[in-house]
Amino acid sequence: MAADDAELTPRQIVAELDKYIIGQKAAKKAVAIALRNRFRRRKLPPELADEIAPKNILMIGPTGIGKTEISRRLAKLTSSPFLKIEASKFTEVGYVGRDVESMIRDLVRIAVEMVKAEKIGEINEKAVRNAEEKLLDLLLPGKRRDDGPAEPEPDHFQDTREKLRKQLREGFLEDRIVEIEVKEKSTTPLEIFSNGGMEEIGIQIQELIPGFLGGKTKQRKFKVKEAREVLLEDEQKRLIDMDQVARLAIERVEHTGIIFLDEVDKIAGRESGRGPEVSREGVQRDLLPIIEGTTVNSRYGLVRTDHILFIGAGAFHVSKPADLIPELQGRFPIRVELTPLDKGDFIRILTEPKNALIKQYEALMATEGVRVKFTADAIDEIADTAEKVNQDAENIGARRLHTILEKVMEEISFEAPQIKSKDISIDREYVREQLKDIMKDQDLRRFIL
Repeated sequence: MAADDAELTPRQIVAELDKYIIGQKAAKKAVAIALRNRFRRRKLPPELADEIAPKNILMIGPTGIGKTEISRRLAKLTSSPFLKIEASKFTEVGYVGRDVESMIRDLVRIAVEMVKAEKIGEINEKAVRNAEEKLLDLLLPGKRRDDGPAEPEPDHFQDTREKLRKQLREGFLEDRIVEIEVKEKSTTPLEIFSNGGMEEIGIQIQELIPGFLGGKTKQRKFKVKEAREVLLEDEQKRLIDMDQVARLAIERVEHTGIIFLDEVDKIAGRESGRGPEVSREGVQRDLLPIIEGTTVNSRYGLVRTDHILFIGAGAFHVSKPADLIPELQGRFPIRVELTPLDKGDFIRILTEPKNALIKQYEALMATEGVRVKFTADAIDEIADTAEKVNQDAENIGARRLHTILEKVMEEISFEAPQIKSKDISIDREYVREQLKDIMKDQDLRRFIL
């Protein structure tokens, strides 16, 4: 399916999400509508479109039931810049506004890398050709080319060059040594600059005074196979217009960016005058202007946050959405409660999605020539065990399947390179045998699974 959300109806979006995520129809429906509304807004006159704020979503439910995955798949489906960040992170370094703004800068960097990768795909063929010509310049002594108009070369020189090109393409010159000019890497760690404003100062210093944080050039010797990568990277940088990349990235963030704000329940709290609740309310108030719509200064330019889609999430076991400050509650008008997963869901998660866990383990073992087959009763046992352990210990949803399957597959994974019998059937008895000691000991079960 195309990555352009203009082609996707809400029903089609849900159908795509169904390929990877089991259940949670209400959450899928909510994000599908939110996504479609973005397309609808773009078709409106600018003066009206600017007035329509995104319908941010608050997902309520325990861990491991698909909140993050729904959001991540939605972004991937539409090639939208996506950032997941924990709201509680902002309490670790204080609750000043610029700390909160750092998530917008992070989102812009992600968008820049996305657009840059797309542009590399467009010019890569030309960059490869140019890198090859530069390699030939280095390999053929006595004659060097430049980017300007060159005088006609003698026939014998051209013949030699073409012979070298053939050898180069056939891999006969990979270990030949060439000398090229490269930029030295920075020896001053950028980590000395903290997040927020100082982070931007660090970047500006590096750009204004290249030698301060690296940027000097020197001659270095490489094997041809290494030089090819260095030259290709240089050509890609030369052919890409980074000003255009930055403009497109900011536009993409402003119109299609998605921020998944996890652990919102951990900052829910109203000011009581002292204690941690003051800090939690401070974080909420600093988040508010970002979610309401403000302008953030980034390395690549000013970014408006008015139409970024925010998806908040939290278990809300202790607190509840009503414990958020009223202004923030109003910025998450769509509330979706996700349902806990049961044994039937676990069976479907193990087998149905495109990236189902059973398919993953079968594919991993196939790389060793070992053909693993899970019987239906083995899958039933794994799902049943996951449900029981989630009930006895903390409920971590589908993540429990990862720990159980890893334990079940431990011996096979370890012995795979030496296994003589290449066909292995995993049934209920094998699963029970691998887990019997753990399941007998409740304390061990909590620790291991």
